[in-house]
Amino acid sequence: MSFANLSRLAQERPLRMLLVNAGEADALTWAGLVQPLRGAAAILGPDLLQLDVRTPAEALLGQPGWHLALLVADETQAAPPPELCRAVIERCRSAQFWGGVGAAVLWLADAGVMGGVRVALPWALYADTEEISDRAILTPHLFEIDGRHLSCCGGAASIDFALTLVECLFGATVQASIKEALCVERVRGHEERQRVALQARFGALQPKLSEAVTLMEANIEEPLSTDDIANLVGLSRRQLERLFKQYLGSLPSRYYLELRLQRARQLLLDTNNSIVQVGLMCGFSSGSHFSTAFGALFGNTPREERQRKLMPPTA
Repeated sequence: MSFANLSRLAQERPLRMLLVNAGEADALTWAGLVQPLRGAAAILGPDLLQLDVRTPAEALLGQPGWHLALLVADETQAAPPPELCRAVIERCRSAQFWGGVGAAVLWLADAGVMGGVRVALPWALYADTEEISDRAILTPHLFEIDGRHLSCCGGAASIDFALTLVECLFGATVQASIKEALCVERVRGHEERQRVALQARFGALQPKLSEAVTLMEANIEEPLSTDDIANLVGLSRRQLERLFKQYLGSLPSRYYLELRLQRARQLLLDTNNSIVQVGLMCGFSSGSHFSTAFGALFGNTPREERQRKLMPPTA
């Protein structure tokens, strides 16, 4: 996932953002998204950011012209009437970047507008995805940015998503001010996984896949080979690779590498272990290999990651 395309919106003055709340005003998914963005709007002022908050019916009023539009709903929220839902989705799609948060991600996929797009769906809604498997690529991540499409699983992840948008569009200083105001210590990255997403989606239908991922998660420090994992779950290497490609869009080796690197990033952020120790704890016997692989996935080296997090925010 790359923020390069989205970051170009930082040049827009003012940046116009539409949030359509199709759920309850006090739902965690909505509150977690709107509070950081309202904080950014208060800090930046209307000359830099105009935040437009509307109901689905209100979203159809006036002329479009937003740079970023998101349809938001808690995972328990039923979709609006079909005609209204389609009209709101089309209004959101008129923005340069658009997408959904929470249950709205499923509504977008049901509408057929997320074909071939990686989306982050609330794990509790995975049981409702049988008919959309050919319309979107479901991932277990907290949020995704794929081209012009944005999605977030909602719940507490909405806060991480909103704060990531703030940093991408307005910089780390603005993000740091909002984190302090909301008492947020750490912003989780998009690549972190919903804890029960894989089991919820594959536990019954693809137990071998779920078992393979569990083995990977339990063997971070001393990684298993793909052949070892295949043997342990009772599959051939080719069968295992086919499962990963079909359901996770990746080869087992690549998925395992990213899993280890995600763990390494978490350790760099949350512990005082040295960079060498972190590499060893995540199965990298070579410091250069660890640094190269980390940079390829995250765009900076382990040392830069730690230095960035240790650096106090500028005034």
